[in-house]
Amino acid sequence: MLLGSIQGLTEFLPISSTGHLVLARRWLGLSEAGLLFDTLMHLGTFFAVLAVFLREIKEVLSHPFSPLTKLLVAGTIPTALIGFLFADFFDRIAVTGESLGWEFLFTGGILWAADHLRERGKKRMEEMGIMDALWIGTLQGAAILPAISRSGLTLAGALFIGMEKEEAARFSFLLSIPSILGANLFLPLLELSRTHHVESVGFLPLILGGLTSFLTGYLAIRWMLNLLKRGSLKGFALYVWCLGGGILLLQWSGHW
Repeated sequence: MLLGSIQGLTEFLPISSTGHLVLARRWLGLSEAGLLFDTLMHLGTFFAVLAVFLREIKEVLSHPFSPLTKLLVAGTIPTALIGFLFADFFDRIAVTGESLGWEFLFTGGILWAADHLRERGKKRMEEMGIMDALWIGTLQGAAILPAISRSGLTLAGALFIGMEKEEAARFSFLLSIPSILGANLFLPLLELSRTHHVESVGFLPLILGGLTSFLTGYLAIRWMLNLLKRGSLKGFALYVWCLGGGILLLQWSGHW
């Protein structure tokens, strides 16, 4: 339940879900639960996005050649290419956790810079172009490093091109759907079907992990959409800066 809550909250808050899961498992002394458990946690966040954006998703499915569908496809292409070309390299980096501190600091810098643009953007999703979607999708792909926030980079990227803050968040969350489907659901399930190896995680932990991921993910999306109406991203930036700085201090002192 703890890991599911961390996954759900940090997937949609701009503070990096993968980075927090790496830290949680390291500090709690937990081994990897395996592909099946991770897949069910991501399934929970997938259903959380579906629950919040059901109307937009119905629009995409009923009009597969609509402008929004084209934007989501365009945004997914660079993400998929980066993942396909560099996944193994970045997976090796993630295992050691050596760069986590610097990645959290980078995420904080992006969020701090993006916060200054929150009130300037006026562009809505229907005004976006293909190049805008490719730009945001490229930033989503760059978040392949564990402590660089996917939602943080895509939200910042949308604000940088002048999108209205709530519209930026909506597109960021919608763009996460094909990413979660491909990288976090389809590929792990394909690997499970190929190896026929299921880890010895009990049925109850599997269900509770997925359920808490869904509930906390749903709340996180709703909260972020409301926060961007009047709040600031600087609190998130300060948090990940403190987290990144703390990790670097532990590494430099030999306690990592």
